[in-house]
Parts: sequence; C-alpha cells; structure tokens
Amino acid sequence: MYREKKVAVVMPAYNAARTLRQTYQEIREQGLVDTMILVDDRSRDDTVAVARSLEGVQVHVHEVNRGYGGNQKTCYRLALEAGADIIIMIHPDYQYTPKLIPAMVSIIGNGLHPCVLGSRILGGYALKGGMPVWKYISNRVLTLAENLLVGAKLSEYHTGYRAFSREILEKLDLSLNSDDFVFDNQMLAQILWHGFTIAEVSCPTKYFAEASSINLRRSIKYGFGCLWTGLMFRLGRMGVWRCRLFGDPAGASGALIWGTRAAGGQKDD
Repeated sequence: MYREKKVAVVMPAYNAARTLRQTYQEIREQGLVDTMILVDDRSRDDTVAVARSLEGVQVHVHEVNRGYGGNQKTCYRLALEAGADIIIMIHPDYQYTPKLIPAMVSIIGNGLHPCVLGSRILGGYALKGGMPVWKYISNRVLTLAENLLVGAKLSEYHTGYRAFSREILEKLDLSLNSDDFVFDNQMLAQILWHGFTIAEVSCPTKYFAEASSINLRRSIKYGFGCLWTGLMFRLGRMGVWRCRLFGDPAGASGALIWGTRAAGGQKDD
C-alpha cells in the first residue's frame, strides 16, 4: 500500500521463463506492491510453470495468443477487478528495472500525475543500454512527429514501462484499441485526449538476448500505426474527422467517422 492506495504490478508475458524470476525478486524488494498479476499469451517455454512457482503471483493464461495489446487488455481488467488504485505495467523480460517502482508510485499516489512513463531517452540510457542505433533513430523521429501531432512534449512514446491511476483505466475504452503493438501508442493518445497529464522518469534499460524485441517488419508496421494514431488525434481536435478511439470532439458532430479496431498479432521474442 502507498498512502492507503493499493498497488498492483501487471506483467504481460510471452516466453519470459529465463528472466521472470529475477524481475519478480526485484519487484518484491521494493516493498510497495500488494498484487502481482502475470498474463501469459500462450508462451512456448516454461513461463507459466515458473510464474506459478512464485509466491503471491496471480497467473492468467490465454488459451490462444491475443497479441501484445490483447495481453495488456487482460492485465488491466484483472488489476481493476483486484481493486488496484495504482497499476504498473512492466515487462517480465528484465529490460526495465523494477527499482523505479517507488518513484512511479509516489508520483501517482501523491496526486502529481495520473500516468508515469519510464523513459529510456531521458538521461541518455537508450544507446548506453544497447538499443540498436536504427531503433534509436526511429524512436526519435517518431516521437518528434507524434509530439507535433498531439501537441505534447514527451521524450518518447514507445517505452514498455508505464504506471496508471485507476481513474485512467476506468475512463479509457481499451476495447477499441489494437491487439498488436500499436496498442501502447493508442493508449497514450487516449490519455492525452481526455486531458490527463503524463510524467516521465529516467529509466536505465538493458538489451540482451533474453529481452523481448520486435523485428524490422513489425517495427515498420508499428511506426505507421503510431503516425496514423497521431493524425487521427490531430484531425479529431480540428473537428474534421471523428475517430472512435477518442470519442466526439467538441463541435465535430458532422465529422467523418473512422473505426480503429485492429487485428491482433503475436508478440515476437
């Protein structure tokens, strides 16, 4: 608990057997987390067996692979059902350190911001941690374009380390979002659309063989999906195009409507 608020960590898992235990141990060391929820997206290794051997971890297994976004939808639903007030999403591949949990929890728990991102860009940790140069350049270009489109000033939109207040998760209709990787980007756009503020903390990150990553083809698809989301946001704010992700903008009753539900995709390891 933090200031009488229940803290939950959710872990969307896919083939994370080799790194899950280390992630779990570091989460427990922080001493703030009441509930840990792991959702396995039809892993092909021993992720489920390892998870079930860890004390205090609630394990949910998808019968079919629902994709990275589909996994998160289940994570957040279960966290709300568990009564969590602060929900932290961290990958169990140990790419992001759980040592930032106290900082993220305190920002939300003290009412400063309802959303916190662990940024690999702040502090220059991305390249130091082994991020491939092509991914770093893509990250910076995409982030610049998205900031221009949505009117924000984030250092990056593509981190997998995020914390949310219960209010945010109850407000957003995540069922409208993609089941693929662009889910992350759509969720941030929705948060900004509804007027919530987003904080960032500098986050060391590690790139190694066991850490999850998406291939070049999926990265290109993700990049275009991010740009499309930003464009729909901008057109919605202008009142000329209505996207179901965001609802009705003021004065846009006659705007064109565009649906954004997307097919799922398996998380590449």
